[in-house]
Amino acid sequence: MCNTATGSAQPTTMIENVRTRVTEWRFPKRGDNTGWHRHEFDYVVVPQFDGVLEIDMPDGQRVTAPMKTGIPYFREAGVEHDVINGNDFECAFVEIEFLDKPL
Repeated sequence: MCNTATGSAQPTTMIENVRTRVTEWRFPKRGDNTGWHRHEFDYVVVPQFDGVLEIDMPDGQRVTAPMKTGIPYFREAGVEHDVINGNDFECAFVEIEFLDKPL
């Protein structure tokens, strides 16, 4: 994740090398957020919980995204949003960024 405004979610970098960055994002309570950011690289998110994330979009829309433990999803570079815990419990996901440019 890059171009990040400070949010209340807690990032922990687990792996970082020239090809890949793996970050755990932990949201201790409802409403904790990543802060507005734009993804510079393609990435995969692996939820570590069953529940929902709320996603604020640049057009002012808020989207609810259901999450299932261990079920990943992929997004291409350029996504801009703020990710928010929409649950009444702590939640977390692992974000895997592909730092190499596609061939």
